[in-house]
Amino acid sequence: MQKLLNLLRVSASGKLVLLLWVVTMATFSVMWFLSLPAVEHFVPGKVLFDLSFTGYSYEYAVSLLDELGVQGRDVYLYLQLPVDFIFPGLLAISSALLLTWVFSKGYAPNSRVFYFAIVPFLGGLFDYLENISILQMIYAYPNIPQQFVNASSAFTQLKTWLTVLAFLLLLVGVFRAIRNYSAITRN
Repeated sequence: MQKLLNLLRVSASGKLVLLLWVVTMATFSVMWFLSLPAVEHFVPGKVLFDLSFTGYSYEYAVSLLDELGVQGRDVYLYLQLPVDFIFPGLLAISSALLLTWVFSKGYAPNSRVFYFAIVPFLGGLFDYLENISILQMIYAYPNIPQQFVNASSAFTQLKTWLTVLAFLLLLVGVFRAIRNYSAITRN
C-alpha cells in the first residue's frame, strides 16, 4: 500500500489530474448521453442496475431483464458495459490522484490522511464486480441465480457508498486546503 501511496504522491500534479479528469468526464459523458439512454430506451421509467444506488431485489432484476428483451439486453451487453469497463478505472485513478493533490495542499506530506486516497480504488473495484455480476445475470437469463442478483446489488451499494465517501473526502480536503491557503496569505 505504501508503494501505491508514494506513486500517487509523485504523480499527483495539477496538470495530470486535470488531464485525467477531462478523459474521465468524457467517458462519463459517453455513458450518460449515449449508452445509458440507449439501454433505458427499452425500459422507460425503470432504473438500470448501474443507477440503482440503494440496490435491487431479485424480482426487480428479473423484471428489468424481461422488459429489456433480447435487443435491450444486447445493448446493455455490447454498448453500456464495454464503456462501463473503462470508466471505473479512470474514475478511480483520477479521483485518487485528485485526492492526493488536494491533500498535499492542506496536510503535511507524512499525514495519514493520504491513506484515504485508496478509497476511490475500492469504489472502482466494486464497480467492476458490479459489472461482472450484471454480465453474469445477462448471460444466465432467464435462469438467473439469486446469488448473482444479491452480489450485484451489494456491489452496487458498496460502489455508491465508496464513491460518496471519496467525494466527501475531497470536500474535506478542499476545505482544509482553502483554510491552509488563507492562513498563509494572512501572514
